[in-house]
Amino acid sequence: MSYYETINLVQGDDKPDITLTLKDANTAAAGMVLDPEDSTTWAAIDITDPTITVKFRKLGSETLLDTLSTTKVAPYANGVCYMTWNLTTLDVDEGKYEGEIVLTYASGRVQTLFDRLKFKIRKDF
Repeated sequence: MSYYETINLVQGDDKPDITLTLKDANTAAAGMVLDPEDSTTWAAIDITDPTITVKFRKLGSETLLDTLSTTKVAPYANGVCYMTWNLTTLDVDEGKYEGEIVLTYASGRVQTLFDRLKFKIRKDF
């Protein structure tokens, strides 16, 4: 498992929305040669069907703190969506947190992305 680049946030905030581009590390983008270590060669995941959520918890904990919704950005074949913080999600202690991206298809099938989001939250003034 690996993490995307750390996203820095401030305790108690409820912005910014986080833009995500969902890609498949097992499929080459059009005109590219697949390199599993280089995300620029990966094909976007078509998000026309699934509902996309992000599970949020403290790094090293098994306790889920929140589940965040996303809004898809057309054209959906580009895999772009943005995650919106709930009003109290970031009302947590300063420290490191992680997020897991889950796609739930209309058929009920689920795809959880292998790599996780990493958040660093600092205390507000």
